[in-house]
Amino acid sequence: MAKLGYARVSTNGQNHDSQVDELTAYGCHPIYTDKVTGKLASRPEFDKCLAALQKGDVLVITRLSRAMRSLRHMLDLADELDRRGVGLKVLKQDIDTTTPTGRLVFHIFAAIDEWQRELIVESTMEGLKAAEARGRKGGRPPALDAKQTALARKLIDDGTPAAEVARMLKVSRASLYRAFGRSDS
Repeated sequence: MAKLGYARVSTNGQNHDSQVDELTAYGCHPIYTDKVTGKLASRPEFDKCLAALQKGDVLVITRLSRAMRSLRHMLDLADELDRRGVGLKVLKQDIDTTTPTGRLVFHIFAAIDEWQRELIVESTMEGLKAAEARGRKGGRPPALDAKQTALARKLIDDGTPAAEVARMLKVSRASLYRAFGRSDS
């Protein structure tokens, strides 16, 4: 029986060191890691981990949300692992699907995880709508202000290639064209 670990973080600004430490302490080898959103059903290292699991092995994760974010994906994963004779151990939530009680707890926690995610999305949307109603817009600030956009347009109109103008202003050409789109409206 092998314990294969899986750790995931959503962004490059995060790291999975604490998850890897917990999985190592539990005796997992190998440990697969991804830096990708949990919304995706297919993730490169997760797919490799699933492919490596053999009958009698255990997939070990620190939290349910590290493997999947939607209830459907979690249930599909549990069914697939069960069909293959593979267990699932979730360290932080003390879930072990090799037991009847563990399978029950898994289904309850999977539903709660999805509910929490939906509450977060709902709350975020409400906040964005409230900010928009007050004239504020979310997202990243524009790469170029109005003066820089006017300068860029003049340089390009005078024959300077867009790539060179973008380099001078330290932005990508896509940012340059986005700025032109904003100034045209």
